[in-house]
Amino acid sequence: MARYRDSVCRLCRREGQKLFLKGHRCLTDKCAIEKRNFAPGQHGKSRRPKLVGYGLQLREKQKVRRLYGILENQFRAYFEKAARMRGITGENLLAMLERRLDNVVYRLGLAVSRAEARQLVRHGHILVAGRKVNIPSFQVVLGQEIAVKDASRQIVPVLRALDLGGGRGVPPWLELDRQNVKGRMVSLPKREDVNFPIQEQMIVELYSK
Repeated sequence: MARYRDSVCRLCRREGQKLFLKGHRCLTDKCAIEKRNFAPGQHGKSRRPKLVGYGLQLREKQKVRRLYGILENQFRAYFEKAARMRGITGENLLAMLERRLDNVVYRLGLAVSRAEARQLVRHGHILVAGRKVNIPSFQVVLGQEIAVKDASRQIVPVLRALDLGGGRGVPPWLELDRQNVKGRMVSLPKREDVNFPIQEQMIVELYSK
């Protein structure tokens, strides 16, 4: 499976803002944005070009795609499916991204980053409704329970995430049972539940050309 293998800090620097791709490290002074808040490459220190029109739309799409750790073809497939659904296309797109299993694991605080959540899912540590699911893009539905399997509750990534996740909080569309290391989707994610500055209408305009 194709995936990004370069330094993820370069992605934050390219977008000019923290995408929280390294979990707790992004909240410390070790974060690359704190040290080198300019685009990567030999011309990175030169003044950032002023973006208009297509440039702004492209940067917004790249930012969201990198935030959720999705490659281009898969992201476009999400958009096309969102466009076929009832309702507002941009909000449909964000709702589907939020309902990805790796994102739900991250949002519950069972992993310190979406990349780590994806690895937990891939390695078979996560159960959905009592059954092992190792597909990060799996769409969690209303009422389903997401749990770390019993044999994996004491592994270092999970313990560390539970220890650090308290300050991040759990969104209102999810509930966490910290003692039993599991959670549940209690409602569908709404636009206001996406706690990151995203202008989804720009993405809709980009793909609608």
